[in-house]
Amino acid sequence: MSTLEQISIDFVSAVWGLPLVFLLFGAGAIFTTIYTFPQIRHFFHAIKIVRGDYDDDSMKGEINHFQALCAALSATLGLGNIAGVAVAIASGGPGAVFWMWVAGFLGMATKFTSISLALMFRDESGSEVHGGPMYTIKNGLGKAFLPMALAYAFFIILSSFGAGNMFQSNQMASILDSTLSIPTWLSGSIFTVLAAMVLIGGIKRIGNVAGKLVPIMVVIYFLGALGILFYNIDKIPGLIFSIFNDAFTGTAAIGGFAGIAFKEVVIQGVRRAVFSNEAGMGSAAIAHTAAKSNPIQEGLVGLLGPFIDTIVVCSITALALLVTGVWTQGGIEGSEMTAVAFETLYGPLGRYIITLTVVLFAFSTIISWSYYGEQGAVFLWGEKAIVPYRLVFISFILIGSVLKLDVVLNFSDAVFGLLAIPNLLANILLTKKLKVELKGYEASMK
Repeated sequence: MSTLEQISIDFVSAVWGLPLVFLLFGAGAIFTTIYTFPQIRHFFHAIKIVRGDYDDDSMKGEINHFQALCAALSATLGLGNIAGVAVAIASGGPGAVFWMWVAGFLGMATKFTSISLALMFRDESGSEVHGGPMYTIKNGLGKAFLPMALAYAFFIILSSFGAGNMFQSNQMASILDSTLSIPTWLSGSIFTVLAAMVLIGGIKRIGNVAGKLVPIMVVIYFLGALGILFYNIDKIPGLIFSIFNDAFTGTAAIGGFAGIAFKEVVIQGVRRAVFSNEAGMGSAAIAHTAAKSNPIQEGLVGLLGPFIDTIVVCSITALALLVTGVWTQGGIEGSEMTAVAFETLYGPLGRYIITLTVVLFAFSTIISWSYYGEQGAVFLWGEKAIVPYRLVFISFILIGSVLKLDVVLNFSDAVFGLLAIPNLLANILLTKKLKVELKGYEASMK
């Protein structure tokens, strides 16, 4: 094992231990309770908001509700849904899926909280609005908490290079290499150029591109995975039992597949759910603060993200991997495992479906995360940092495409996990202010 690989393992193990899992679960439970299950009570109202029933062009912002949701989903509907779920099941077994569901449900309330607060405390003083957890901390908690805001801005920049960039380009390059024999350096170079062309246009172009890409890629992938489930429908009841049973008992060895302890099942389920839907990290709030909306409405739009991302898309992936049995095979990992699962029904066409989906997911995630990191750079150094940041960000696309998966994934997970600490602490400290805002909105709707 190389020194770099060992460092990455130690780093991610230190960050993603039980304390962080308890923080994510605890915060989600607190927000669900304090705001009285907003993910259930206001679910259909949120759909109406996205549909445009409450759009108001007179409000400050750059994009509408639907574009904001698509921009945020384009960052979350990435390789976490294809490669990340495969990693979770390979490391945590069927039981990890249950904890993904729990984390997704609680994450809906967490995301509502982060996004609503981000709009309450966004900076509207310039020609464009700026927001996110760093502004929430600075404007909502005051100067005493400025170091925490600065830390978040720094972490979001690092996360944009890792979780939002290198992991995506790594998986994209890997599957293009295995499917079409395209060298990783070449696909990485092509994606670098394409991303640069989109990033020049800023959040408006990102929102427009995401609004077109997200529906297409979700439909293609969803229908393909659904076909696998219908073909193996007789196995699904047994799988559902395994998911619930193994969630609390761990997974026994299957053939040459090692057994998995309960602790690892929980950690992998939560880790991969959060990696896919970003609930608790506050990153999606950065995209939503660009919306022409009031805080509560946009928070409700945001809670749909974890539902679509984790409860729907990740579940479809998980069941497809479990029902085909590919998760017990050795020698395959990440998006390659999902490609093998699709091949069991569709043959060579299945690999092309996953390849196309991976490319679309990776690209949409990369361009959205560039905006997240850019806002962190603006917070730290002002708008003069935008061009240098974009140049560095674009270069990491090529770097990620040629690195080994384990090293990329570990560093990405570790830095990404650090985002939760300042964001959730601020969200918890500001619950009273948000509760007043929510009550006022609910009263106005009666």
